[in-house]
Amino acid sequence: MDAAETNQVVELRLTYRYIKDHPWTVQAINGFLSAYFMEKPGFSVQRHYDDLESGMHVWICDIPTNMKITLLLRRLQADIPPCRHIQPAIDPPARPQYVIDSPE
Repeated sequence: MDAAETNQVVELRLTYRYIKDHPWTVQAINGFLSAYFMEKPGFSVQRHYDDLESGMHVWICDIPTNMKITLLLRRLQADIPPCRHIQPAIDPPARPQYVIDSPE
């Protein structure tokens, strides 16, 4: 079976406001995603970069189609300061985005 058939690409984004309040979380999320890679077959981080236009840190993740990204986000919330995650509406064929922001 082709890998493209069994995986999808999603973006995990961390807002500038959240990073400003908790700068260490960028490294914490890097570590969390590295551990998640070891734990979950089929999960990987393709790329991590700082989006200069928005000020967000972005992780491009390759996940199995049967994986629930909300489970990953809930587990991540246990490792970082209080936050909320939102999924902005996107137009296909754009990849799904999950934004982690301050709880306000």
